[in-house]
This record gives sequence, C-alpha cells and structure tokens, in this order.
Amino acid sequence: MAYSALVLLMQTLDKILHPCPQISSLKEKVCYLLDFLEDSSEKCTSTITDLEGQIRDAAYEAEDIIESHLAKESLSESSTSFWETFCSTIQNVLPAFRQRKVLNHDLEMEIKHLWKSIEEFEFILDSFFKIKKGKMIELLRPVTESLAGARLSRTTSCGQRAMVGLNEDFLKIKDWLTGSSSSREIISIVGMGGIGKTTLGRNLYEDSLIDYHFDTRAWVTVSQDYHWQGVVKDLWNSIALVKRESHDVLVLGYYYRRVWHRFGGVIPQHDEVCTEKSAESVYKCLKGRRYLIVMDDVWDTKFWDDVRRLFPDDDNGSRIILTTRLSEVAFSSESFSYIHDMNLLGFDESWNLLCAKVFGEECCPSELEKIGKDIVRNCKGLPLALVTIAGVLSKRRTQDYWEYIARNVKLGVNGNDDRLLEILSLSYNHLPHHLKACFLYMGVFPEDREILVSRLIKLWVAEGFLKPLYSKSLEEVAEDYLEDLVHRSLIMVGKRGHRGEIKTCIMHDILRDLCVKKAKDERFLLVLNRNARNLPEVGYTEYRVSIHSHILRVGMHDSRVRSFLYFAENKSSNLSLSFARFRLLKVLDALTITFYEFPTQIVELVNLRYLGLLIQSLFGLELPAAIVKLKNLQTLILIEDMYDFDDAVLRLPSEIWEMPQLRHLSFKRGLLPRPSRERLDRENSFDMAHLQTLSGVKNFKCRKEVFRIMPNLKKLGISYVFGNREKRSSYDFSSFVYLHSLETLILSFDDREHWKDILMNLAFPSKLKKLTLSGCRIPWSKMTIVGSLPNLEVLKLKESAFEGRVWEPEEGEFLRLKYLLLDRIHLRHWKASETHFPNLQQLSVFFCFELAEIPSAIGDITTLEMIELYRCSHSAVKSAKLIEEEQRSLGNESLKVRVK
Repeated sequence: MAYSALVLLMQTLDKILHPCPQISSLKEKVCYLLDFLEDSSEKCTSTITDLEGQIRDAAYEAEDIIESHLAKESLSESSTSFWETFCSTIQNVLPAFRQRKVLNHDLEMEIKHLWKSIEEFEFILDSFFKIKKGKMIELLRPVTESLAGARLSRTTSCGQRAMVGLNEDFLKIKDWLTGSSSSREIISIVGMGGIGKTTLGRNLYEDSLIDYHFDTRAWVTVSQDYHWQGVVKDLWNSIALVKRESHDVLVLGYYYRRVWHRFGGVIPQHDEVCTEKSAESVYKCLKGRRYLIVMDDVWDTKFWDDVRRLFPDDDNGSRIILTTRLSEVAFSSESFSYIHDMNLLGFDESWNLLCAKVFGEECCPSELEKIGKDIVRNCKGLPLALVTIAGVLSKRRTQDYWEYIARNVKLGVNGNDDRLLEILSLSYNHLPHHLKACFLYMGVFPEDREILVSRLIKLWVAEGFLKPLYSKSLEEVAEDYLEDLVHRSLIMVGKRGHRGEIKTCIMHDILRDLCVKKAKDERFLLVLNRNARNLPEVGYTEYRVSIHSHILRVGMHDSRVRSFLYFAENKSSNLSLSFARFRLLKVLDALTITFYEFPTQIVELVNLRYLGLLIQSLFGLELPAAIVKLKNLQTLILIEDMYDFDDAVLRLPSEIWEMPQLRHLSFKRGLLPRPSRERLDRENSFDMAHLQTLSGVKNFKCRKEVFRIMPNLKKLGISYVFGNREKRSSYDFSSFVYLHSLETLILSFDDREHWKDILMNLAFPSKLKKLTLSGCRIPWSKMTIVGSLPNLEVLKLKESAFEGRVWEPEEGEFLRLKYLLLDRIHLRHWKASETHFPNLQQLSVFFCFELAEIPSAIGDITTLEMIELYRCSHSAVKSAKLIEEEQRSLGNESLKVRVK
C-alpha cells in the first residue's frame, strides 16, 4: 500500500498553508516516489517490494504527526504554528534537542519523529535511484531456458480435463472454430481467475475434431511477465510437438542457444537478429496452412500488437484464441470476432464437478452427500475453489473429516492448498499501484453484500485513494477505477442503471477473502466479524476497522484508526464509542447504529471527511452550529428516523454554508436555511464549488443567487410540502436553469394540493440527464419543457406529475430518452409512435388504472427491449401483449413484455 500511503501523505502536506523548507523538500520526495511507482511496470515490482513496506510505514508515520498537529491547530486559538516551531528547531536541531531550552519533552519527541521520517525518505530515495539505474538491464533479460521448459511442460500435457459445467461453452466455441467463415478470426475467453478459462481452452485444443480440422496447432502460455523472444520460441516448440517440423526447429534452437550463451544469458537490446529470424520462421511455417493458435493467460493490451505479424491471414479459416482475465485485452485487438464471457457454475454443475474430482465414476456415499452439498454452496460456483476443496476432501472420505472441512471450508480452500490463493493473487499483484487500495477496500463490506456504487465512490474519495486529474472530478476518476476493476474480473456488476452506469457491484466470496487477507497483511484494514458483544482494544497499528457483528463496545486508546465502518444488520444496537479517542478519524460510517441525538463529540474530529449517521427522533432534530468545525468534511449523510409530521424535520444550521469542502449532502427531510441575502450579495462570500449532491432537502428556496454558489451541483432532490401560512410566491422554479452542471433532478410536491399557479414558469438546465417529477399536476400541454431537453435519458413521472386525459407528444422531442416510467398517472389516452421516442429501451407503467392501451406503434421502436406493466387496466395489458405478438411475427425476439 505504498502508493496509497503516499497519495494520502501528499494530500495532508497540501493542507499546510505555509510549509517550511523541510516540508517542501518532503513534498518533492513524495512526488518523485509517486511518479516512480506510477511509471514502474507491474513486471518489475519484485525489485522494489521490500522498499514499498518502508515507504508505507514512513508515510503513515509522517502523516500521523502532521495530521495530529493540523487537528490541534484547527481546534486551538493559538497563533503559534507547529510548523514555525519545527522549522526554527530544525535550523539548530542538535543544540535544541540536547539543551531542551525551548521545547517541552512531548513536542521535542514529535519533532524528532517527523525529522526521522524525512530522513527515512532520503534513504528510500537513494535506494530507488539505485533501482532505477539498474532497471533497464533487468528489463532486457529474456526468459530463461528453464522457464521456457517449464512453460512447455505445462502447455503440452495430454489428457482431457474435467468439463463439468463447460459443455455448453465448449460446443458453442467449437462450432465457431469449425464454422464456415474463411477469414482469420480471433476469440477471447474472458473471466475471473479460477473460473475455467484454461480448462476450456485446453479441451478445445485437444479435441479430436479440432485436431483433424486444422493443419497445425500451437499453444503458448503468455502470463504476466512475457518476453517477445520467449513467446516466439514457445510457439516454435509447440508447433514442433504437434506437427514435427523438426528440421526448422532444431536449426532455430541451435541458433538461439548460441546467441544466448554468447551474451551470458542477456541478449543486447540492439541485437534483434534472433528475434526477427524467429518471427520470420514462425510466419513461414504458418503460411498457407489452416492453423489454430491458443495464447493462454494474456495480461497486456499491447500483446496482440506485438504478435499479430506472426500470423498470416490466407482466408482459409484459421483461428486464434486468447484467454484473459481482463476484458480490455479482449477489446484491444481491432480484428476480434467474438468475446466469450465465462460464468460461475450453477449448484448442480458445482456438485457434479466436486463428485467427479473426489469419486471419479463412483457415486457419493449417502452419509457424505448433505455435508458435501453444504461445502459446494460455500464455493459459490468458482471451479478453481471446487477443484481445490475436492483435493482436500479426497484425502479422507469419512463423515467426521468432511464435517470438519464443512465447518472450516474457507480454511480448506485458502489454507491447506495455497494454489488457489496463489492463482487469485496474480490478479492482485498485476494491479497498477493506484488500483490496489481500491480493491483491498472492498473487504470492508460484509460477505455477499451487494454494494451501492454511489456509497463506495464517496468512501474512496474520502479515504484519499484517488489522485486528482485536471480534466475529471474525483468521482469521475473513481468511476474509471471501478470499471477497470470490473474489466479485470475482480469485481462483478450487480445492477446497471438505465443509462448504463454501474449502480451496484458484488465480489465473489473467495476474492473477498483474498481482499481481507491481503488487507490485514498490509496493515490496511482490520475486519471484525466474530459474534462477540465486546472486543478487546484495537491496537495502534490498525488503519481502518470494519465491524460486521453486533458488537456493543469497541475500545480504542489514542488509536491511529482513520476509518471506522459498522455494518451490523440490527439497527437497534447502540454502539458505545468514545469519539475523543478517534483523534485522526477521517471516515465514520455508522448508518446501522441508532443514535438518539447527534453525538456532539463528533464536532471535535476535525479531520473527518465522511460522516454517515442514523438518528432516531420523535419530533425532529437540530444539527449543532458547531458542525462548522469539520472544515474537511466532504460527505454528510444523515438518515432521520422520525414520525411523519410536517414539522418533524432535520434542521440544519446556516453555518453549513461555511463548509467549503462539502461534496455530498444527503438527508431524508432536511430543512436547509437559505444563506443571508447580505452575504450572498457580497462577491466570494460563500464557496460551495465542490458540492455535487444535495438530496432529501425540504422546501428549498430556489433562487439564482443561491444556485450561483454551487456551480458544480450534479444531483438535486427536493420535496415541497407547504403549510397554509407558507408564501409560495417566494419560490422561483425557473432558477433551475442556472445549475449548469445538473444531471439528476428529483422534484416531489404534495399531490393533495394544486401547484399549477407557481409551476407554470418551471424550467430545467440543458445538461439534465435524469428527471423525476411527482405531484406537480402540470397540464400535458406543457410537456414540451421536458421533451425538449437535449440530453434527457431517464424520465420518471409519478403521482399525478402531469394531469389531463390525453397525452400527445410533439415531434422532435425525447430524442435521447432511454427509460420512461409512468407511475400513478391519471391518463386515459396516450397517442404516441416510434418517432416520438426513437431511442427508448424500456417502458414501465405502474398503477395506471385508467390507461386504455399502450400505443401499438411503440412496438416499432427498434431499440425497445422491455415493456413492463404492474397493476394496470386489462385493456392496457392486452395491448402490450398484442405488441409483443406482432413483433415476434415480424422476427423481433428482443422485445419482452412483463406483466405483474
């Protein structure tokens, strides 16, 4: 975790407004080390692994000292800065330390520790210079003879592999390999580590029909640390074993060995003779022949560019298979023909695979069947896990032993056979430095938990894992990181939004176990999941703590813990925390703990960046003005559990506008006061430029001058419930147009009242992509204010958002709309065609009892995939089914109609 520790330290150093020369020098060293780690290839990390631990420890130590004093200065009214003292002391460091004339003992020790950290960075930097000096020699070293031989022995072993659960995949790809297409085609088999990519590829490669169909075949295991010379040589050796091209191979092998020994095992960079001759020979051998090449375990997107010239395209039906964990590798070939995604096994397939491995052709004894099936469920469909645990179970087929393994199945998978952990660890080891912390952080979430991506991204940002980019927000950088982890098959997509964005993600249990183990080894995260009411005090070394059980008390004594996350399901448990001991806390996520009032001690945690609390109150709650002390707070999530009274709200102080680092404010019913007009009129009086989310606010005053101070707001959610004495005329709903960055808007009005008089001037910004309206009671004739939005992709109309008996859309509107929801809309006739919603993908109609029918022309929308109806009139349901039947008769099988 050296990289993430350096990123965090750099963010901390940036907080020092007037750094002394020593601190500026430290920043330069941190910048250099960050650049070095970013530029260094994953293939060279073995040479710097030892130093990475030193970097992490030194960065943590320096950050602890600096953050501690930043917190003290923030809470103190003293004008004397620690940095002034540090700078003046360091100028005469030895006399000051020896004579102790100015400093008290504690301050002296802290200065010593910080100076020691700076000296530690000096030492590390010297070591990195030495590594950098010798780096090029290391990169020029090709694959050794023994490694090539090991590769060959792995790739040429015969015998059919277990095909349980892969038969459908096997037949599908086999048909493609022997298909009628004459052009050279490429297939990529993509999936997480241990899912069976190599097994599937090997069975295809060794199939008798495949052997008969192709003139020649070759298998090469590429792996992470591939070298051009090694790949070419392995290709030659594999071809020789299959088709006995002995003469050419012997000549090439003799030439290769002569060059190898001549240069002492190091082929100079300028001498490309051997490589070029090898490439030319491979090309000539394949020229004119129908060949099958399997390149297993490809990691580098540039690999295909390196090898493509080896493979001639003679329009004779040749095929190339790549197996990879990274979907970006699959797409890196411009001429790829087919990408095959591997899926986890179902329960029956998993059980059959386990039985095949443990018992062969025999049946499982009845006394072991129930236990065995429990073990299978814990393997969650991952073939490598099943094969690994089968090796453990086959050692002793007794009921007592199997019951023991069932109780400790993860020990059996991850402990007794290190092969599974080693193979899955390759995915982690290959990660770029900037993704490792993000991956390990997935371990904070409980097992089998579908993770809300919006929450995950906010946590990543607060933790400081993301290095800012000039052209993107931190949240956009986080989205890119998440997509990268998905493409590497380390995280699976749970749900996608209607605009294609990832809404939730999940992680295979065994990969999560890898996360937790690696995180603990790296001192990155401690997960407490034992069923205990109390735990001993967490030590000084834990950096993040995630609690998954109903623990009522956790002791921490002046801990360095930066993040505390509580995920117990029982919301009635009230965790006892002494917040004063969390002096360096940055993240407090306690949305499953019930607080009965706002914990006032929290305002002393001035380093806090993320705060999520659940507060239960009968008639409302008022947030203290002292919350303004949390100058570093980025995310504030308060879920208020209160009676459903109009006055039962969360009242926020006006000081909330004086917290410039805020990025996300989310409430259930938060009453947010408008900034004073006098201060709004003063230029630069407020700065909420970082604010991106403001949701769950009640009766928010929409004014141009208010929106002006939040120019980067992307998501806004407001509900309006006015009392009799409320002056509605003070609300200007045309002011939304001044939110130039707004992408998501949720407006909810009490549908018991009529709002037409104040909503007739409603207007929206042009960047809006997602709009939800409820209770507005706007006439359908005014729908053009919505339909004309050029970027609108999702529209949800709820609870009489529009009123009238007939809706007839205008031509040229809703040009980008992908999802349309009509929920409790009192509409009788809807006159629409494919020209009104040219890009619609899903139509959902809920509780529309009066709607006579779904317009038949809706079925002619070429992009439409789903029509969903719930509790609608019989005539509307009948019309939807008729649309489905008509489209099927026209050959359109993609449109589905779902009725509930």
